[in-house]
Amino acid sequence: MKPRINRLFADIETSPNVVLSWRVGYDIRIDNDNILKERAIICIGYKWEHQKKAKVLRWDSNQCDKKLLQEFIKVANQADEIVFHNGDKFDMPWIRARAIFHGLDPMPQYRTIDTLKWARSKFLFNSNKLDYIAKYLGLGGKIKTEFGLWKKIVLEKNIKAMNQMCVYCAKDVELLQEVWEKMEYYLPHKTHAGVASGNDKWTCPVDGSSNVKINRKQISSTGTLSYMMQCKDCGRYYKISATAHKDYVEWRKSQ
Repeated sequence: MKPRINRLFADIETSPNVVLSWRVGYDIRIDNDNILKERAIICIGYKWEHQKKAKVLRWDSNQCDKKLLQEFIKVANQADEIVFHNGDKFDMPWIRARAIFHGLDPMPQYRTIDTLKWARSKFLFNSNKLDYIAKYLGLGGKIKTEFGLWKKIVLEKNIKAMNQMCVYCAKDVELLQEVWEKMEYYLPHKTHAGVASGNDKWTCPVDGSSNVKINRKQISSTGTLSYMMQCKDCGRYYKISATAHKDYVEWRKSQ
């Protein structure tokens, strides 16, 4: 049985600032004194890796996101990893900005995985947008929306539009997991699944399997010895220390 890491997938949808402006167009300066209504988080979609469908938390009838944040933080605090697309630059800073606005308790430093960073640094796609990557990988795309949906929600408190937004957000989260699953097969792990399940360090860090083999020995420029391993179950390669290799050899002898 594959060990379970508490991996959370999440996405937020936000409202724009409502402002007074003498002019419209590009490169127009609008002073913060002109803000009539501060931007906030409309909804947060999330799902655990093992769940089929995403859940969505929404702001209340007064368009306040305090309760939404409190509920999401309780969920996030249970996660070993949180996966976002552009989460390190967008989602998490937004969440922290709204949390401090409401005077909520400090959040721990979450271990995050940002698939946008992966796309930019590890691959060379024509576009790094989630919608494009998902279509490129044959997973389908995001639900199409227009800015009018946000206007109906923020200015009219339109319930139908709010429901549409939540469906849109949930779809993004589910699509995010599918994209992550494709990408992570080619990239290093962030949490050691074997150790998380109580196994030794030499076990596969991706699926925790002990059905592994030595691929080759490696020696660094400073003379540090390590071993490249391969999991016979999932096919992934990973590196272990000489000490972990010694434990592996002893385990093999005992079998």
